Amino acid sequence: MALAFVFPGQGSQAPGMGRDLAAAFPAAREVFEEVDEALKQRLSRLMFEGPAEELTLTANAQPALMAHSVAVLRVLEREGGFSLPGRVALVAGHSLGEYSALTAARAFDLPTAARLLRLRGEAMQKATPPGTGAMAALLGAETAQAEAICEAARTDPETGQVQVVEIANDNGGGQIVISGHREAVERAVARAPEHGVRRAMALPVSAPFHCALMAPAAEAMAEALERAEIRPPAVPVVANVTAAKATDPAAIRDLLVRQVTATVRWRECVAAMVAMGCDRFAELGAGKVLTGLMKRTAPEAGATAIGTPAEIESFLRTL
Repeated sequence: MALAFVFPGQGSQAPGMGRDLAAAFPAAREVFEEVDEALKQRLSRLMFEGPAEELTLTANAQPALMAHSVAVLRVLEREGGFSLPGRVALVAGHSLGEYSALTAARAFDLPTAARLLRLRGEAMQKATPPGTGAMAALLGAETAQAEAICEAARTDPETGQVQVVEIANDNGGGQIVISGHREAVERAVARAPEHGVRRAMALPVSAPFHCALMAPAAEAMAEALERAEIRPPAVPVVANVTAAKATDPAAIRDLLVRQVTATVRWRECVAAMVAMGCDRFAELGAGKVLTGLMKRTAPEAGATAIGTPAEIESFLRTL
């Protein structure tokens, strides 16, 4: 049996996240304090107490989710004697979760990851003027259907203007997220039933992530990542952009830049990890989104979420 650790992306944050970990484990408190110091902000208080509106801001949610995930790992290491190398075959994360995976694998140190994610969140928010972009979920859709819908929706029938609408996330289990100019996304939602999609719905997001409109954010991340130290990860990381293992620091740097505008190929990442022998998956951090997706995309594999003291205790008993 081979074990993979996976790390959640934006949307899994909620007030109260990490609070019980901090109360129960000094190792978790140390992580939250280190992130607070790196950001010169009491992010941990926002995580523990809210308000939800402030925590949901991209620049806060991204480092908060990473901090929670790394806190879980540190507790496993400190309290359970768990060692990532030798016990975990692969790591992967959904969008910002890739930074959590790289931090877990010691490619980034914790302060560097926190500062990069703060910058990433700010840059993604600033990449497009408010209200000009949108995202939508296509439920019960296959990749070919989503691509056809985007192709049909790109051109404004009245003006002939070509706009951006692309697949942002291929999550698996018939769940595909599209992103781009608001009008083009709205046209895609309207056209989805013509292409046999069961349901299409706009998502309450603040910017059109993982599409060409994020190019200014990719440029900002390229500059920041050029200055950041990236070490070879202790465990191979399966990258969002390629759905393949990445271990070379220069390649990881390039993949993280490309990831800002590219599709998150999560369905393929899961399939690749299964093909490489992983039959157990543990989601470290807030929520259970990836665990739910795993049960649909890789039902033959075991999947569990580890985010609370009770879940940590239960996981350690299974080892």
